[in-house]
Amino acid sequence: MNKVDYDRALYYTHRSEWDNLLILMVRTKDDLLSKRIEHFLHAYNFSKDYQEVEGKFYCLMRYIEHANSQISGFFEVEQTFMKV
Repeated sequence: MNKVDYDRALYYTHRSEWDNLLILMVRTKDDLLSKRIEHFLHAYNFSKDYQEVEGKFYCLMRYIEHANSQISGFFEVEQTFMKV
């Protein structure tokens, strides 16, 4: 897991940098992040239903939040072991 990928996904989404988000989708090693970005970008570009776009957006945001919390927990545990 690479925390930088999740930070970039948040940044690109916030700034509406869809080209950079697409590049991140291709380059990331996290398959779930890649799939969530793909679904959001597809809905954003092709869906006429705003609720679908909103749903895909929130799905992407929830995954990024979940992944960041898992990484934060991992680093806290790792630091605890390093002190011992």
